[in-house]
Amino acid sequence: MPERETIPVVLFAYDRPAHLRRVLDALRTNRIPCLYTFSDGPRGAAQAERVAEVRRTLRAVDWCECVHVARERNQGLGTSILSGVASVLDRHDAAIVFEDDLLCAPGTYAWLNAALNRYRDEPRVLSVSAWTHARVTPGGLENQPFFSGRCNTLAWGAWRRTWTGMDRDAREMIRECRSLGIDPYRYGADLPVYAEEERHRNIWAVRLIYNHLRRGALCLCPARSMIQHIGYDSLATNANRDEGWADPPPAPAPPPPAVWPDPREHPESPALWQRACGARPGAVRYWAGRIRRTVARIARRAATRPSPMGAGV
Repeated sequence: MPERETIPVVLFAYDRPAHLRRVLDALRTNRIPCLYTFSDGPRGAAQAERVAEVRRTLRAVDWCECVHVARERNQGLGTSILSGVASVLDRHDAAIVFEDDLLCAPGTYAWLNAALNRYRDEPRVLSVSAWTHARVTPGGLENQPFFSGRCNTLAWGAWRRTWTGMDRDAREMIRECRSLGIDPYRYGADLPVYAEEERHRNIWAVRLIYNHLRRGALCLCPARSMIQHIGYDSLATNANRDEGWADPPPAPAPPPPAVWPDPREHPESPALWQRACGARPGAVRYWAGRIRRTVARIARRAATRPSPMGAGV
C-alpha cells in the first residue's frame, strides 16, 4: 500500500437516523477524506420511513468524497458487513469500518490511519481498533497501545489480506483451530456460542475473531477507548442492553505514538477476556442452554443478548 494512499471509512447504517447524524458529525470532525456507505433495506413497512430518512441523511454528506450503496432488500447486519467490506477491499488495500452507533473522538481517524500504515507489512497483525474497555485492557500501559489475539470489532481497520478466509463460517474455523491445537475458548466462553448462533442471527464479528485465532494473528488495541457505543437501546439489532459494556464519552484521541509496539500479544489479554466473558469448562452446559433459548427468541423476533462486540457480533 503506498504511503499516501487514501484509506476510506466504510459506514454501515440501517434505520436509526438520529444515531447516524451524531456518527456523521464525529466523522466530519475527524476530517475523513473518503466515505463508503451501505444502507440496508427495510425489513417491512415499520422500518421504511426511518430507512428513507437514513438515506436522505447519507446523500446530504458533502464534506468528503462519498460512494453510497443502498440495498434494495434487507440483507441483515452480518451479510451486509461481510459483503460490503469485501467490496471495498477489492478497490482499496485497507479500510476503516464503522457502524451507525459508534461515536469517535477527534483524532481517531488519524490514529487508525497511522496504525494501518505502520503495520501494513506485518503479516501477524490482521487488524487495528480504536475501541477498548477497562474490563479487557491491561494495566500500566501509560497510553501505549497493546496487542490482543481477540480482535475488537467496534471501529476497526484492516487490510485486504485480513479478509482472506472470511468466506468460511466460524464453526468451520473452530474445527480448524481444534485440529491445530488452538483452544477455541482461549478468549472467552462467549465465542463458541456466537459461532453456533452465527447463521441464525446473521452476525459476523465472531468470524473475524476466529479468523485471527486460526491464523495466530493479532489486533492492535489502544490503551484507552476512542469510541463511545451509543446503540444500547430498543432500536438495536443485537445489543439493546449494555450489561456493563457501556462506554463513557471519550477524550480526544492521543497522537500516534512515536514508537509503535512490536507485534507481541500482551500476556494478560487472554485471562482478561476469560474473566469478562467466561472461562471454558464450567460454562459449557450453561451456554448450551443459552443457545436454545436464543434460537427460540429469534423465532419470536424478540431481542437477543448483547455482547462486548456490540451490534457487530
